[in-house]
Amino acid sequence: MNRFPVITCKKEAERPIHNRHPWLFSGAIKQMPAIENGEIVEIHLLDGTLAGYGFYAPGNQIAVRIFEFTRTEIDVLSEEYWYTKLANAFSIRKEYLISEQTNCFRLIHAEGDFFPGIIADVYADVVVIQILIQGVEKLLPQLLSSFNKLGFMHVYAKMKEVSERIEMVSIAKGWLTPGEHPVEMDVLENGNTFRVNIETGQKTGFFLDQRDSRLLLKSFSHNKTVLNTFSYSGGFSVYALQGGANMVHSVDSSRSAIEMCEQNVAINGYGSDRHQSFCSDTFDFLKSATEKYDVVVLDPPAFAKSAKAVERASRGYKELNLSALRMIKPGGILFTYSCSQKIDKDLFRKIVFGAAADARRNVRVLHQTGHPMDHPINIFHPENEYLKGLVLLVE
Repeated sequence: MNRFPVITCKKEAERPIHNRHPWLFSGAIKQMPAIENGEIVEIHLLDGTLAGYGFYAPGNQIAVRIFEFTRTEIDVLSEEYWYTKLANAFSIRKEYLISEQTNCFRLIHAEGDFFPGIIADVYADVVVIQILIQGVEKLLPQLLSSFNKLGFMHVYAKMKEVSERIEMVSIAKGWLTPGEHPVEMDVLENGNTFRVNIETGQKTGFFLDQRDSRLLLKSFSHNKTVLNTFSYSGGFSVYALQGGANMVHSVDSSRSAIEMCEQNVAINGYGSDRHQSFCSDTFDFLKSATEKYDVVVLDPPAFAKSAKAVERASRGYKELNLSALRMIKPGGILFTYSCSQKIDKDLFRKIVFGAAADARRNVRVLHQTGHPMDHPINIFHPENEYLKGLVLLVE
């Protein structure tokens, strides 16, 4: 007798299962069972063979998110199963990333760590989670116990609007662990100090996915004038200063972001003689700027959050890059990024190509950047590769 409700795949849907793609679409299922959203199901092939386990979401295009591919029955309700999944992810970070210089990182990157439906970021001894589907919400007691075993005493939940509206996740934003909590704290990234507000910071508090790119910027900043747009709390700005930039200008439309940026610049020992901030819309700033920069960083928020927005977002990315290309010094370096999942690497490169052609400047690609190691991409699930970047030499 099966321990969980059974989802049987149609014959034509078996190839993605064999290829370990973690999404099973509603059209690939022979018959949708009458069970609740978030229930764990067994995935069976048409011949009755067990193929794995997943979270069920009736009514969604992605009907099952598979978290375990296996031909053998497993107790996926046990706390030990989920603890092992978290501990395996943690061990990779401990071996390759965590050090006396870095204590903030992504612990769980959804499908990239074979755990769809959850993002978990660590700031010292605090874990900030984003629960994306009801299946993970039902596992909350096991997760909190597992985080505790790993040494994290404080767990805070931040929710995405789409998770509440489409996935019907009902967990409230706030602290999930008892006692007093460090709401505002200083964390380390490559020896730089950043103040993070767990409750009010964007995303989970800091943009951890740009760690490698910030370090790369440092190597291009010596004796340079650097412009950091969409600067948020000043991550790129601090690294440019650490790299020996003569002057760094930080631009963001949010006054609170500018205040955080200035605070982080000061915490790391830099003053107004080498850093100035501007509360301004980046598009307006680039169009009206009279100063030419040696290095420009374009790291905007996602312009395309749905397939319908891709065309409009593409125009926005082109306009942004064209403005930067027109005002950067000859021999300057442009760091340009897109975190829109719907804009893939090829499309983003074509957009930047179009901007370079319109700017009538020779441009060479020095680096192509993406996710750091704590944001791994499941090779069977390229859809999770949202961040892409180009470092360009502009003649």
